Amino acid sequence: MSQSLTEIAQLLKDCTKKVQLIYAFNGSGKTRLSREFRLLIDPKDTGEEPEEQEESVIKIMYYNAFTEDLFYWDNDLDADTNRKLIIRPNNFTNLALQFLRDQGLDNNIVTNFQHFTSDSITPFFNEEYTTQDDNGNNIVIKAYSEVTFSVTSGDDQNEDNIKISKGEESNFIWCVYYSLIEQIVELLNIPEAEDRSSNQFDDLEYVFIDDPISSLDENHLIELAVNLAQLIKKSNGIKFIISTHNPLFYNVLYNELGSKACYMLNKLEDGTFDLIEKMGDSNKSFSYHLYLRDVIKQAIDKNEVSKYHFVLLRNLYEKTANFLGHQKWSDLLPNDNREAYVSRIMNFYSHSTLSSEEVREPTTPEKEMVNLLFKNLLDNSKYLQGEIATDSTIEEVVSTITAANETV
Repeated sequence: MSQSLTEIAQLLKDCTKKVQLIYAFNGSGKTRLSREFRLLIDPKDTGEEPEEQEESVIKIMYYNAFTEDLFYWDNDLDADTNRKLIIRPNNFTNLALQFLRDQGLDNNIVTNFQHFTSDSITPFFNEEYTTQDDNGNNIVIKAYSEVTFSVTSGDDQNEDNIKISKGEESNFIWCVYYSLIEQIVELLNIPEAEDRSSNQFDDLEYVFIDDPISSLDENHLIELAVNLAQLIKKSNGIKFIISTHNPLFYNVLYNELGSKACYMLNKLEDGTFDLIEKMGDSNKSFSYHLYLRDVIKQAIDKNEVSKYHFVLLRNLYEKTANFLGHQKWSDLLPNDNREAYVSRIMNFYSHSTLSSEEVREPTTPEKEMVNLLFKNLLDNSKYLQGEIATDSTIEEVVSTITAANETV
């Protein structure tokens, strides 16, 4: 039954499980759902400026695109030397940064960041200092409100105030958030509130995480999922909701965590949504490879192939190749012009969804190539055989797959 995101948020709130896992394709409403859930748990839209709002308790912490928007670059356009990442002040960041500073968590953040990126890049949080604005007025810059980065070259020479890549920036923001959650879990595991070093997060009820780091390679993504699962298992009294478009990340969390509810979120053509409960990992539960197949087929039938479908097509080739025991997904491509096909698919494919470079939309011949390569895969693999949904909506496709799984 179709629902609004507000109604789905209420379903998540009513769930008694410690963990809820949500799988959804990009563009299905995961980020908007996390915001609707936040507003349901802790509505604070007073219309006041951040500095005018009274300090209040934190009932929910979320990581999503809005979290990343709290960090922005000052590129020092005049001198082009003093580049720094600014942390936008609001109720949450003011409280969180004070907590990070008081707990001395900068080393944790640096260690996590370097582990997932490079130990040659080092972030530095600022100390509190006084400066002047354009009118000559003194202003106090709070500690942990700015971050600079330096890189060490092969000859042990440092280059300071560099601007890191978009993927590295996303990684850093996640490490700030993860280090914060890690310390809060440790703090709240102390039974008596009066024995805790801080009571700022005593009312925390939920943590909502939407796609932590899409730019990681598979090994690091697995490690991140395992670490997150271990942290969740250690926590007492906090409920976690995790949404992702990455089947590998979903599957690792599914296998690592107990006491969980699993769903697939679908956006319907009328703008409403479905949250369908699932049992099993991404392949056993909602036949991910068949779902990919039907999504691509519908795009071809409706002449709506976009750059995103190149990603799905490669993903489908990879899963099929893995199932059939091939070392390379390109082994399944037609022999007549294999390298050209690989090149064209790669032009539209990126392991990082955080790239700041825009990729053009596919041309008509390229869309026809998707149809050709899709048909090649169907004709040569029993792995994908079965009834194809041609005119069905995504809702009907998912219902069919669910019914088939329940029959089995």
